[in-house]
Amino acid sequence: MSQMSLFDMGAPEPLAARLRPQSLDEYVGQEHLVGEGKVLRRLIESDQITSMIFWGPPGVGKTTLAQIIAGHTKAKFIPFSAVMSGIKEIKEVMHEADQMRSYGQKTIVFVDEIHRFNKAQQDAFLPFVEKGTIVLIGATTENPSFEVNSALLSRCKVFVLKGLTGDDIERLLRQALENPRGLGDQKIIIDDTLIRMIAMFANGDARMAISTLEMAVLNGDMGSDGTITVTKQTVEQITGKKALLYDKNGEEHYNLISALHKSMRNSDPDAAVYWLARMLEAGEDPLYIARRVARFASEDVGLADPHA
Repeated sequence: MSQMSLFDMGAPEPLAARLRPQSLDEYVGQEHLVGEGKVLRRLIESDQITSMIFWGPPGVGKTTLAQIIAGHTKAKFIPFSAVMSGIKEIKEVMHEADQMRSYGQKTIVFVDEIHRFNKAQQDAFLPFVEKGTIVLIGATTENPSFEVNSALLSRCKVFVLKGLTGDDIERLLRQALENPRGLGDQKIIIDDTLIRMIAMFANGDARMAISTLEMAVLNGDMGSDGTITVTKQTVEQITGKKALLYDKNGEEHYNLISALHKSMRNSDPDAAVYWLARMLEAGEDPLYIARRVARFASEDVGLADPHA
């Protein structure tokens, strides 16, 4: 059992954690899944959850959906971290779930970052999912077709979560400013154009948007009456440089190099330069890009026109 240190006592939760929706009515975005009458909403409201995987970019509500399910279900809900758990922990939970099943109690196991589990760890779930001992809910930012075992994947329904729209993000930011769980107990002055600026900077990532707003408020100008004014200069400093979504060995890596190839094939220099700069800015090895461009010149240009 972990001990609480003196530094943990009274430490405030991050704004994004305090504002995490508690119900589907508070949940923003993913209308194609949780809108009125949609399949996932009906499954949650009727407590008829089956094994499923939530696939989508960071900050779109995968973990939040799982926690909403935890609040709705009569089943025992067990959260798992693929980073912190091994086969031993999995087997212990599966044994407990087996016992609960004999008493008629259903168990839902939520695995965050399921793509981080190796094949052996994923295989440990398979017999229990197959015989219905547990209902497995996984969350991943990677394509489950590549990262989840085919046997396990065939027993799960994949729900694709989309990046939030600018309007969705703005709505979340306004809720953060008004909600007593958020910043509602503070007097904050922030222009609508700055809220829009933060929403655009977040690029569909709710967690990033709320964290950026929190930082802007913490760095706002405090008036004599306690009012906090967020200035354009403050927001510009915070949003000056954005960490681009990229992974050197994952799906996004191949998406971008594919985009570069297609741009060159289409004779679109502007797009080619954009994707080239995007990869370099995100930290790609310049030698890798040089090799791919040389290969493109040899295969796509040279084979098409040997005299080029």
